[in-house]
Amino acid sequence: MLDDVTTLGVPAVEVRFPAAGRVSVDELLRLGGGLEVGDERVRTFLAAFGRRLLRPALARRHPELGSLGFFLRPTELARTVESLAGEHVRVPRGLVFHVPPANVDTVFVYSWALSALMGNRNVVRLSPRSGKVAEVIVDTLNETLDDADPVVAATQRIVSYDRSDAVTSTLSAACDLRVVWGGDRTVREIRRHPLTPHARELTFPDRSSFAVVRAAAWLCAPRAARVTAAEGFVNDTYWFDQAACSSPRTVFWVGDEGDCEAARADFTDHVARVVTVRGWGVDAAMAVEKRVSTYGLAADGLAERVEFHGNALAEVRLSAAAAAPRRWLGAGTFAHARLASPAELEELVERRDQTMTHFGFGRDELEELARRLAGRGVDRMVPVGSALSFHRVWDGVDLPAEFTRLVTVIR
Repeated sequence: MLDDVTTLGVPAVEVRFPAAGRVSVDELLRLGGGLEVGDERVRTFLAAFGRRLLRPALARRHPELGSLGFFLRPTELARTVESLAGEHVRVPRGLVFHVPPANVDTVFVYSWALSALMGNRNVVRLSPRSGKVAEVIVDTLNETLDDADPVVAATQRIVSYDRSDAVTSTLSAACDLRVVWGGDRTVREIRRHPLTPHARELTFPDRSSFAVVRAAAWLCAPRAARVTAAEGFVNDTYWFDQAACSSPRTVFWVGDEGDCEAARADFTDHVARVVTVRGWGVDAAMAVEKRVSTYGLAADGLAERVEFHGNALAEVRLSAAAAAPRRWLGAGTFAHARLASPAELEELVERRDQTMTHFGFGRDELEELARRLAGRGVDRMVPVGSALSFHRVWDGVDLPAEFTRLVTVIR
């Protein structure tokens, strides 16, 4: 594996999993092998790790880890493996190098876990800027390793290093697949480091997301359903300070003007109560950021009204639906616009739009909209409250399939 990779003068990296301190890149890349797609030893390890994440004390402190633990249930892992059945023989792709973002602490686990489940050797670069949740995850992984088959420690690495062209270039030259999660700038920077001719790359660049609510359905829904939806919307947006690519930034209200205004007001009241009860706070710097961003929209003529409900929740009434902002405006900042029908989304959706959370729409209607959008944008349509629920198909990419190779066998 290292025959064509030059590591002379490459800085050492800190191995976080398995906990091993600083090692040379030569040592890092001397990973063992012997795994196969759906390897039972990896499945056992991932399921045990998931159970630890679901421990009540941990899940209460970090509720986003509950979603991760649920994703790693044995039944879900089995379903992922079974989805790959077909006429070809599937084998691991090889060495996979993952570059996850620093602002969404759980993304690296989903990417790594699916790749490991497919039998790959993996190196994950965890940013030194990652938060407390990432630390909890790494500690839990190492704790789980105590009872795992030695093959897991021999084939999997999570490392940390400051920005280093030398290290990134060496890992890129050694891998069979590179997976880059982050903004457009991150993707461009990583792409400066060439891959070998046979290697492939998956990129998940800047994305934006929105919610669509049928106003009449909201107004007719029982209060309990509206409370549940508001709680789900808060989960979708506040867990990662609304910076996750799938967190909605704009809410489109579908219906006549009177219904949309009444539904928006009721929706905001419910969201504000949830935010207050959960004690979501915004520091002074964030509060200033939100005011600068929202008043900037108003100064540019894109917003006709701005309202603040404390520091944690801000509403922006857009002058037109086409003015929907794709950039991050600060945690808890939501633009609102009215649509006469869902068909108007056909002219508004852009390729960078990823997730559409919805309320009040039927499956047939959503599938028709997906067909009419025809790949121009929106890779996920999920109910309000499910924006952050990771699925093995993400951004329109079947990850388990990408993490494997197909071997044709004809007798």
